[in-house]
Amino acid sequence: MNSIILIGRIFYSLIFVISSFSHFSQKTIGYAAAQGVPLASMAVPLSGIMALLGGLSVAFGFKAKWGSCLLVLFLIPVTIMMHNFWAISDPMMAQIQQAMFMKNLALLGAALFIFQMGSGPLSLDNRRIG
Repeated sequence: MNSIILIGRIFYSLIFVISSFSHFSQKTIGYAAAQGVPLASMAVPLSGIMALLGGLSVAFGFKAKWGSCLLVLFLIPVTIMMHNFWAISDPMMAQIQQAMFMKNLALLGAALFIFQMGSGPLSLDNRRIG
């Protein structure tokens, strides 16, 4: 059963690790700037670093509580600024952004759960020496 927790941590982390690399592209930075993200040329790459470090931390279970904090700090502004479905007039786009907003709320809930409960077994945080 311990392997289920490890697999869950890895699956959870994949979205952050994989998507973090796009945060260094001009296309993503430009899109964020168009959405009103202040200082997008600095904020977007910084958010990519936060997502990558937080995702790896949780996946490996190394300082997972700190990693989950990074993910919370990443998710809150991204969710509000990039998925503000309430401000979109096109019903189809509003529906897509609402789904993305709800997805991020679920990710935020899981990050808070990891912050409270820790990384669990089969993690670097809980390795046994000797």
